[in-house]
Amino acid sequence: MKVLIADDEPLARERLARQVSALPGYTVLPDMASNGHEVLELVEKLHPDIVLLDIRMPGMDGLQTAARLCEMTDAPAVVFCTAHGEYALEAFAVSAVGYLLKPVRSEDLADALGKAQKLNRLQLASLGKAGIASETQQARSHISARTRKGVELVPIEDVLYFVADHKYVTLRHSEGELLLDEPLKALEDEFGSHFVRIHRNALVARNRIGRLQRSSMGHFHLHLKGLPDETLTVSRRHVPGLRKLMEEL
Repeated sequence: MKVLIADDEPLARERLARQVSALPGYTVLPDMASNGHEVLELVEKLHPDIVLLDIRMPGMDGLQTAARLCEMTDAPAVVFCTAHGEYALEAFAVSAVGYLLKPVRSEDLADALGKAQKLNRLQLASLGKAGIASETQQARSHISARTRKGVELVPIEDVLYFVADHKYVTLRHSEGELLLDEPLKALEDEFGSHFVRIHRNALVARNRIGRLQRSSMGHFHLHLKGLPDETLTVSRRHVPGLRKLMEEL
């Protein structure tokens, strides 16, 4: 995988180059960029697979540059490497696959590059927020959320369920949990073919539905495949629809 590094600070470029070079499977392109215009020129010339992009650069900044890259038919994956954490939401909107805070840790860089490598071009185009997805009428292939590592991506097929709690939604996936700032209704509208509502505050992956159990108190609980010790509450109004779906599965 060819990696283009873009940062207006020479020392930052050199540090990233050393970190990437130490990872197997990645080649740092000898030409590096110090501003957005140089990034666009080098992408057209060298066709990198991944761009490590700073945000605050003279002239065209990193966010503007990433937006221009999104317009390309064969756009590289973008991983932001920045000292500023306040631009994460804007990074989502320009389809960033990673958002790392300086000083970049080698393990976080390796993780972000690995995720970028797994995404094909069509998937990269669908990584924007729900509003962007609705404009294109194409659901995202991954859900993105900001964590202490930067931006974490979870493939839709790895999501077990979404549970709303006040203004946040908890995404439970096969390796842990993430907090999202997207409304549950928007997630249902976008991913309705993959998930079913079982409660006013919960969506569950259709392929994870196990068995429905009624307690001695008359409450209904759904057991999920792969999570034998974890259940989700099913509201009475959603029980008939869930039972019908289970008969079809």
